[in-house]
Parts: sequence; C-alpha cells; structure tokens
Amino acid sequence: MTTPICDFVNKYISDNTLRLHMPGHKGHTFFGIEPFDITEISGADSLFEASGIIKASENNASCIFETGATFYSTEGSSLCIRAMLHLAVKYAISIGKTPHIIAGRNSHKAFISAMALLDPAVSFIPEQTQCSYLSCTIDFDALEKELKSTKATALYVTSPDYLGNTVDIPRLSKLCHDNGAILIVDNAHGAYLKFTSPSRHPIDLGADMCCDSAHKTLPVLTGGAYLHISQNAPDFLAKNARGAMALFASTSPSYLILQSLDMANVYLTSYPKKLNAFIERLSSLVNELRCLGFDIVHNEPLKLTFMTKSYGYTGEDFAKKLRERGLECEFSDKDHLVLMLTPENENDLDAIFKIISGIEKEAPITDRPPALIIPQRVISIREAVFSSTETVSASDSLGRTLALLNVGCPPAVPIAICGEKINSSCIELFDYYGIEFCNVVADK
Repeated sequence: MTTPICDFVNKYISDNTLRLHMPGHKGHTFFGIEPFDITEISGADSLFEASGIIKASENNASCIFETGATFYSTEGSSLCIRAMLHLAVKYAISIGKTPHIIAGRNSHKAFISAMALLDPAVSFIPEQTQCSYLSCTIDFDALEKELKSTKATALYVTSPDYLGNTVDIPRLSKLCHDNGAILIVDNAHGAYLKFTSPSRHPIDLGADMCCDSAHKTLPVLTGGAYLHISQNAPDFLAKNARGAMALFASTSPSYLILQSLDMANVYLTSYPKKLNAFIERLSSLVNELRCLGFDIVHNEPLKLTFMTKSYGYTGEDFAKKLRERGLECEFSDKDHLVLMLTPENENDLDAIFKIISGIEKEAPITDRPPALIIPQRVISIREAVFSSTETVSASDSLGRTLALLNVGCPPAVPIAICGEKINSSCIELFDYYGIEFCNVVADK
C-alpha cells in the first residue's frame, strides 16, 4: 500500500524549499506540525480537481473499501452529507423526476442545512414507536406506502445513530431499488464496520452512497472523512461527486488531514484482525458490566450505550462521576451515556471496568422522557431558514414556527425541525433536555 500524499510532503520537507506560499507559518514550528502543513503547490494535487497524488490515495481507499469510488473530505461527514444530497437532487432531475427525499427525523443538522440550500420536497420516515428523538424505529410497511405515494427519489437514513443503533440496510436497499429510489446512509459513526467479520458497512449491504467520518473510529485527524459511492449505483453519482463536494467545501483543505487519511490506508490493510480481536474482548467487558446490573443497549460493536436510570443516575450525573475518576465519555443526556471505543483502547479495558464497576448502584430513577407528537409542518425548511427570525424563550414558543436550529454537537439532532409549528410535546421535551431558547419565524 502506497502513501503518495505523505511521500510528497516528506520529500518537500527534506528538499528544504523556500516557502513563499501559504500557510503563513512557512514551515517553522510553533506546535510542531507546521513543516507538514502545506497548500496546493505544484505537485501537491488539488482535492476537488484531483488527478495526481490525492486521486492515487483516494483510489487506494476505494480499493480497501471496495467501492465504485471514494472521495476524501477534510471537513468531516457534514460536507459529504451536503454533497450526497446535492447529487440525489441532481440525479432526480437528470432522469426527469421531481426530487423528493424521505429521511429519518434523527438526521444530523447537516441534513437540515442541506435541505434549506437545495430545497427538494422532504418527508420523514414513518416510525413504529418514538422511543428517542436520537433513534429511528422504521415502520417498513408505512415506509413502502410513503415511497410509492410520493414517488420519492431518495431515502436518507442514519446508521449507526448516536446511541449505537443500526437499521436494516439490506431491507431498505431492496425497498428503495424496487421503488426507483436510491439509498443514502449517514454512516459517520461506522467507518470501521467495513472491517468487521462479516462486513456491516452500508456499501456492502446495498447502499448507493454513504459517508464515513474516518476520524470518529479510525486513527485519522479530526475532520477526515470519506464519501463512498457503490459500484452498483447509477454512474451519474460518481461522475458528479467531486463537483458536488466542491460546491460546499472550503478551497483550503487541510493537508494535515489528507496525510492522515493517506496514512490510514496502510493501517487498514492489517486492521481487520486487530479490530475483530478487540470486539471480542469488548463484548466480554460488556457482559461483565451487565452482570453487575448495568443496562447496556446498542447493536454497534464499538459503542457502549448505558441506560443509566436503572442504575440510579441520570446519564449526566453518571458522566460526572466517570469524569471525576478520569474517564471522559462521548455523550450523555438525562437517559443515556455513550462510550466510543476503538482498538486503540485495547490496553484500557481493565481500567474502564475498574472505574465503572467502582460506582455504587443507587435506587432506580423511574421518570422517562416525554413522547414527541410529530409537529405540523406549516412552511418548507428553506422558507423557515431564510425567514426573518426572533429568539424566544422555549417555554413561550407554543404555536410558533421553528426557523433555525440551535442544537449543539453532540448530538446535533433536532427535536422540532425548521418549518414545523412547535407543539406542547416539543415544549415538554425542550424543558426535559434543558433547551432554554428557540429561533422562530418572526411575527409580521
């Protein structure tokens, strides 16, 4: 496995070339990484017009992931999400259809911003139950009816979600393709799923396009991500992908991140054995913690999601106790605590068990989050986002139309969606999760 990007940068450093180009540090060390931080100089290729070393590295990644095409992002999966949705809209138009996208309500806010910019018709997946706004439990019969009645051109799902739940991608793929739609998967949390035995990666399970945040589960710098397009997807998608990425991306991609993506290709050639051995060890740890009374729920191998109230703590309080003992979690709210692990934690499992098992069990907490009654849509996402807005107290937002999202990351998933009329169940959830203010469409 070659590393063309890293090789070029290392040679550039060794040549001791006088740097009369960006960045402004000129290769002098302030943090220690500056010599490796370059821009699109001669020979370095250009990410969104790649024909040299970047394209060669992306081809390596495509071979590893066994895709029709793989493209690098230095702006995370958020860039890939916007690009995939742009491709879905353009593809629909190219075949003479009206763009219509069906999506899970637990979509990342990057999906919402893309809808505001692209303005296709949007509807949401019918669900069997509304257990958490962070997950999507699909009613497949109702979804099939929605695909047929709307003549949807794409289905967009998040799998794995922030709580470690996955959806039935093979079933969704067949449903989509039987009804003339393409399947798009936000796989930001699941880059490693390609290397489980067997593969659980969306492309291998039938998705047409997916994004992977390499930095979330692989040894890649923050911001490194992939846009994958299946060999079985319409040719239009791969042919137009680089332009779609360029439409939303910075013209100054990080060459530090590109080098980490390039070097990851070497790491991934021997990764499956290491990963699957670690998954077995982690599974044993989960079983030991369950025997102690911890309620751990997820179906993603490298994520541990605790339902902490049965152990006597809110997720936030449990996270605080872990933090006091030297363990920082990925995410917590009133009901959940999420730990994300990788094989790089292989020497940490004993310490993890000792820290978690050292917390005493308390009397169970019995309250549960309010159920969300899906709000009524009154205007489009685009119209809401581009409207005149005002900020109001969440408790005073009943009947107002949500304009802009103010959700942080994690989890970056909204309760109400732009253009929906805020109802009483939204307000109960705002209060439950400590959301104090809403951006709403201004009264005329």
